[in-house]
Amino acid sequence: PLIVIDRNVRQTGPIEQLLQTLSSSTEMVVFDECQAEPSVAVAIAACDVGKAARVDGVVGIGGGSNMDVAKIAAAVLRHGGMPPDYFGFDRVPGPVLPLVAIPTTAGTGSEVSHSAVLTDSEQHIKVSTLSHWLRPKCALVDPTLTDSCPARVTAHSGIDALVHAIEAYTNRDFSEMVDVDPQARAYEGSYPLTRMLAAEAIRLIGKSLERAVATPQDSSARDDMALAATLAGMAFSNSGVGIVHALEYPIGALTNCGHGEGNGLLLPHVMRFNLSACANEFAQIANWLGVDVGQMHPNDAAEQAIVAVERLRDAIGIPQRLREFGLEQAAIPGVAQKAFEIKRLTNLNRRKPCLKDFENVLTEAY
Repeated sequence: PLIVIDRNVRQTGPIEQLLQTLSSSTEMVVFDECQAEPSVAVAIAACDVGKAARVDGVVGIGGGSNMDVAKIAAAVLRHGGMPPDYFGFDRVPGPVLPLVAIPTTAGTGSEVSHSAVLTDSEQHIKVSTLSHWLRPKCALVDPTLTDSCPARVTAHSGIDALVHAIEAYTNRDFSEMVDVDPQARAYEGSYPLTRMLAAEAIRLIGKSLERAVATPQDSSARDDMALAATLAGMAFSNSGVGIVHALEYPIGALTNCGHGEGNGLLLPHVMRFNLSACANEFAQIANWLGVDVGQMHPNDAAEQAIVAVERLRDAIGIPQRLREFGLEQAAIPGVAQKAFEIKRLTNLNRRKPCLKDFENVLTEAY
């Protein structure tokens, strides 16, 4: 196998032990040059290592970035070409090399999703490869592997899982997706099974994310977050994410902010935009996030969902303003334009946005 990992994760005790065990029983090659928000060049380097060793499987260990590089490598090493050949939806022609995903963070859900995201450094945009062939053959989710995760990474990955769950829960219903060609659908819209998965993820995150950040040794909180991230991954990789992610992709590429912190900053602003179309769903979300909504008017309860998200965001140290990432205000129109063009995500949002709506959301978040 090709082991796709980064140097920090490789040096942790459990992973060192794992690699020692593997090396005693099988030939393997390690690519340990992964990085956060990996570039296309990093994915190409991983593929080159795998080709030289003629590997017959891939193991991705770490956060979502490492698992995403592993997915791209598994596709290229099986079918040839270069990573950009597979950008977009349904361009992987068949099964990839056997792929095992082992998350060491609780957030991205990449261990169960059909997507991989890289950064195009030249175009300043994040690019996705989406194919059901990219779902790992096996996902090994051990919450103890997140025990050494720093508070900042725990916060960023955890809020990312919350965004996945909320967007999956509030996206357009499957029955409303008739205006999108089934053959061009990277996601299917929300439906009962994914709403159930997303609801449980939201409840677990509301209960345990703040504790996991503040008290890393809290094994119960770590267990909850590992489960929540995987459930949210199962939900969003079928129902889809929405305009939080569409807006974050160009922002992340421009500023190099973490994907989770970018999503977490944008989430309450996008929720406020969606409030009129998602009031009932937001009222439920407020309840799952611990708000006593029993005597509230539904509209007031829906508002409290946004308040609860803002409180959680602030409690775990997610920035409140885009300017904190170093984004220039003059960049807002360009960011809005790039985000608006990601139709696979904008088509899923319950309230249909126009380009000016994107600019307004970004300005409010600035």
